[in-house]
Amino acid sequence: MGIREAEAAELPWLREIERAAGSLFRDAGMPEIADDDPPSPEVLAAYQRAGRAWVGLDDTGAVSAYLLADPLDGNVHVEQVSVHPRAARRGLGRALIDHVAGWAAGRGAPALTLTTFRDVPWNAPYYARCGFRVLAEGELTPGLRELRAREAAHGLDRWPRVCMRRDL
Repeated sequence: MGIREAEAAELPWLREIERAAGSLFRDAGMPEIADDDPPSPEVLAAYQRAGRAWVGLDDTGAVSAYLLADPLDGNVHVEQVSVHPRAARRGLGRALIDHVAGWAAGRGAPALTLTTFRDVPWNAPYYARCGFRVLAEGELTPGLRELRAREAAHGLDRWPRVCMRRDL
């Protein structure tokens, strides 16, 4: 298992990882999430060129997970982290998060942030086990408020969502 920056040739595979990981939402009663399109090739390429896309390799060396991050209000925001179901529950998602936490700390960021579904077991409860805590409404930064508004406009508020923070 290893973590490294994504390579341009791997970007199409990241879309497949997202589709496979997203399919789990169908069983959670969230088919709209399962059917949501993964990030476009152009969006993935922009993250990759900016050095803010990482991949997780499974024990065979295959790319089986990825993480995208954005600067947001002085922190590093985990925009997306996805693990292919065939590689789930092996620590790959946590390894990606820990790697990016080290990367962010090395750049002086005080925290990682993310937004996620509150009640989906592999979302907020999982991130809490990875050291994140749910932010109260009064703790939201302007950027997180704007991001939540965009998510709501996209229809994600059909299910309860939270903002979370992991201090570095």
